[in-house]
Amino acid sequence: MVQTIGNPLSWGARVIGHAGSDVGAVTRELGGLDHAEPRLRHIGIEDLREALRRGAADFAAMRTDALVAALIYPVAGLCLVALAYHRNLLPLAFPLLSGFALVGPAAAVGLYEMSRRREAGESAGWADGFGVLASPRFGAILALALAHLAVFTLWIIVAYWVFQMTMGPEVPGTPGAFLSEVLTTSGGWAMMAIGIPLGLAFAVLVLATSLVSFPMLLDRSVGLPLAILTSWRVVRANPGPALAWGAVVVVMLALGALPFLLGLAITLPVLGHATWHLYRRAVDFG
Repeated sequence: MVQTIGNPLSWGARVIGHAGSDVGAVTRELGGLDHAEPRLRHIGIEDLREALRRGAADFAAMRTDALVAALIYPVAGLCLVALAYHRNLLPLAFPLLSGFALVGPAAAVGLYEMSRRREAGESAGWADGFGVLASPRFGAILALALAHLAVFTLWIIVAYWVFQMTMGPEVPGTPGAFLSEVLTTSGGWAMMAIGIPLGLAFAVLVLATSLVSFPMLLDRSVGLPLAILTSWRVVRANPGPALAWGAVVVVMLALGALPFLLGLAITLPVLGHATWHLYRRAVDFG
């Protein structure tokens, strides 16, 4: 059947109607359709080991697909570092790289989907990972991802302000000279003494709001508020294991930075898959 636009007024009314329906659907999804609160399980170090073991198993089973999906991470990291060098923003090179810990939970959504599908016995390739973009719950996932991006942006601003207050405003001409000043001058030590605790505070904030929230949004139509609240409750009920998981993430990101960030193509997929399994061990919908 041939469809015509018709007169501008009727066509505009139809467009506005469709847009209103889409906005309404996203709004309902942000609030959630499933309001049943999950039961939380206590987790321990053994649960972290098991999540990592299963994450590594997922990576081994979907190695090629995971690598294809994850190659963007080292490429994006190298681009960020190159940008910092090119624009004479050397003080931001480390904050930009460490910021992977802030945006990583959102960037790994496709990996959560691959693990979810493999666990359910469905096809689980890289294309299926990107299929999360078509999920009816993508609006809530995107809203949380944008919130984490805002936290990342704020961290970069704070990190640059700390540099300006301690070592600035002049920037050494080479990476070697900058590193030497950081390690051998009182300004450099002051920058580390202020910047590292602030960075940890940002990391803890993201950990508390994302430990299980992204996988939970992918798995259930629970809405953004309940997903964030559940993540916070999991961290509050399991502070030791949650902080230990944060330490695991930091160590694996550091290992992935070698050589030339190429290791991120392996460590980030393993962490992404493991996060799905950690969510499954920490949260139970019955």
